[in-house]
Amino acid sequence: MSDNKSENYIDESSSPRIVEAPRYGCTLSGAYEAAVGLNEGVPILHSGSGCGMSQLFGANYGGAQNAPGDYGGSSTPCSCLVEEHVIFGGEDKLRKLIDSTIKISTGEFFTVISGCVPSLIGDDVDAVVNEFRDKAPIIHVNAPGFKGNSFEGYELFFEALADQFLTPARRKRKTLVNILGIVPFQHIFWKGELRATKELLAKVGIEANVLFGEFDTVEKIQKIPAAAYNIVLSPWVGHRAANKLEKKFGTPYVSFPGVPTGPIQTTNFLRKLAEVLPINKRKLEDLIETEERRVYRGVEYAGDILQFDIPNVYFAVVADSNTAVSITRYLTDEVGQLPDIVIITDNPPKEYRENIINAITSTEEIEFTPDIIFEIDSFKISQLLKDRPFLNLYASSLESVIKDELETTHVTVSFPSYNRLVLGDNYVGYDGGLNLIQDLFYDKAGPL
Repeated sequence: MSDNKSENYIDESSSPRIVEAPRYGCTLSGAYEAAVGLNEGVPILHSGSGCGMSQLFGANYGGAQNAPGDYGGSSTPCSCLVEEHVIFGGEDKLRKLIDSTIKISTGEFFTVISGCVPSLIGDDVDAVVNEFRDKAPIIHVNAPGFKGNSFEGYELFFEALADQFLTPARRKRKTLVNILGIVPFQHIFWKGELRATKELLAKVGIEANVLFGEFDTVEKIQKIPAAAYNIVLSPWVGHRAANKLEKKFGTPYVSFPGVPTGPIQTTNFLRKLAEVLPINKRKLEDLIETEERRVYRGVEYAGDILQFDIPNVYFAVVADSNTAVSITRYLTDEVGQLPDIVIITDNPPKEYRENIINAITSTEEIEFTPDIIFEIDSFKISQLLKDRPFLNLYASSLESVIKDELETTHVTVSFPSYNRLVLGDNYVGYDGGLNLIQDLFYDKAGPL
């Protein structure tokens, strides 16, 4: 920790080197996560067999021990390319795979995802997929693993939707918005975050069009161009998708650095949306008053343990940008904990990093600046956490194995999450902060 901001921000993640256990997969992984995140969504992999099977243990189980559904994991249709196809091509095998998958599957939406091999040998996957566009809702995402990481795959998925499947809406719906920036499985609270955001917006008369984890998948996808606004809940993920949708369908977007956690963030979130959406201001202020009164009373029940057990303690965060910003701001602004070090693990592009830093440090409640480090190497992260004064650590399951060495309480809040099953937990909205406090004291509370 330091009061000199110029010395706080260390950029380690872009230097070329061998990296130990980064907190994301390849581009194909992100496209796969998006495809499987759709209810009745069917990924069709045009790749080697290992590209699909590895997602089960990496993306799905790492994404808070979640099963991938009927069409993911070991059930994922895959062309299983081998040496023969590198020489002679794999288009015919892909054609047969798509045909059989559509015939026997009860899925609603099909996403053909090309991996490294077809991209290198030049298979014309677009031409093959075009043969089936009149038989089923289908898109092709060209996602060779070497192109980027999981977040790149998420962006490519939405770009493919915009270019290949969506058509302009007859009219915009003034109270309809799309939610972007939350990547299925990669953001371990994705199901709860999307549901809670949808329920929060419904309270102020806004319909959130949520694609992932919802039923009626094709209908929700087709509604995307009709939205009045796209809401991006990330300082960088989903921005490319939002720009694509704005260019293609004229849908503007408003972005936030993460999901709103706790009363201060949630109230600011709703008031900002009220500036661009038809939200009744009087009803909004009534809702804010009611919810803040209720939640602050709820926090009082944790008052003794917060005061006597962890008064103004230092904490550390190791997480993706979305999670790190929301959690750090809540703990600093509303719980009175002091941020010692924040390690950003999702390798955001350099042009977004200054905004991420500002989102973490621009608090009006406490004039306190943590060390902020962009790092993807898990070994280096473990070294950065040593010999620091923090007592609470909000991180991934990778850090749980060193919590005794660090003499800290540990809460898994980010990918990978091999030690925590997350089905609907989230830190969104007025109750989000209460949920975070409960998780902190799950294994810490005891006799005073």
